[in-house]
Amino acid sequence: MADPSGVQNRYVETCKELELKPHKFILKVLDTERQEQIIDPQDNMELKLPGNNLFTNTTGRLRDEDALVLYKSLANSMYVTEIDLRYNNMTDEGAKYIGKLIEESCALQQLNIMCNDIGPVGAEYIATGVQMNHTLISLRLNGNKIGSKGGMCFAGVLQVNTVLEELDLGDTDQDTQSMIAMATVLKQNSTLRVLNMNRPLLFSQQEETTVHYSLMLKVNNALQELHLQKCDIKDFGAERLVDNLIENIGLKYLDLSCNRITRDGALAISKLLKRNTPLEILDLGFNRIEDDGAVSISEALIDLNRTLKTLVITSNNIRAPGLVAIARSMHTNDCLQSVFIWGNHLEEPACVAFHELIKSERLEEEYTDVKSYVVDGHTYLSELNHGIRRHYYWSPSYGPDASLAIY
Repeated sequence: MADPSGVQNRYVETCKELELKPHKFILKVLDTERQEQIIDPQDNMELKLPGNNLFTNTTGRLRDEDALVLYKSLANSMYVTEIDLRYNNMTDEGAKYIGKLIEESCALQQLNIMCNDIGPVGAEYIATGVQMNHTLISLRLNGNKIGSKGGMCFAGVLQVNTVLEELDLGDTDQDTQSMIAMATVLKQNSTLRVLNMNRPLLFSQQEETTVHYSLMLKVNNALQELHLQKCDIKDFGAERLVDNLIENIGLKYLDLSCNRITRDGALAISKLLKRNTPLEILDLGFNRIEDDGAVSISEALIDLNRTLKTLVITSNNIRAPGLVAIARSMHTNDCLQSVFIWGNHLEEPACVAFHELIKSERLEEEYTDVKSYVVDGHTYLSELNHGIRRHYYWSPSYGPDASLAIY
């Protein structure tokens, strides 16, 4: 199976052996890959089978029996290095075959199974496969409700796995126990580069999980990207993160959006920025730092920070004084490339300040989410949509600077 034709033939043969009808969508994708191989030969293949496309509206999304066929077809393949199975209808039964595929694969490097119907049992199958695997570097489970039990399984995997570099467990219904377990394991793990733990189900107001992640960041210098959206982080949690991030020399992308950080938390974060840590992307979107918080951050950016490249402060109840301060900081800070401000109070002084930045090309349109225009002598800002803007900072496919151009 050194080319798409071999993969296609093996798939059809496996369907006959199992007495299953080949899925039209899989056949179409493999046929497209076969034709592209003739035009542009490749040494490996990325098998993309997402369920959220027009073709599956008529053929149906992939199910558990399709996972079985893919396992039988690709288990010993040295040609397929990436499989995308997001937005399909695979359950714990399908996850069992995916786990076996991971365990027996000798070439698979990236697997995306986000937004299927996999639960805690399926997560255990997949975790077992990852534990035995020596090639997989990226795994995305976002949107599967694997719960605390599934999260604990992957925490156990990271104790022994020395290959996995990217793990996405966002929106998987993690709780305080599994969140703390993951943070504890990462104090010793030195291979993971990207971790997404967005939207856990937390009921305590004590911010125990934030404290544990801050302590982990004090000693873990391998992690480059951390997503903690919707983790109920308040000013106390932000201060604890800052206290420990000052000693961190590895983290480059910190996502704290959709939390409860106010001006006091932003003041603490400004102290971190003044220390010129390696942090290059800071996402504070959908908090409430207001003018005082924005001014504190701008003061750090004016003279003392020369590492931050992207700042996201969307929907933070910031008015003209705070936004003007951020705009002014860009005149003296040559390192800051991207600023995202939509969702705040875009009063005319702020509109004028960002209009001047855009007009002078200090802030290019592809690096922000607003566009200026003038009507009857008054300056306004409109939202500029770049499509899907959230990308991993570090990616095994594109290298460490993949997401600097577009947030």
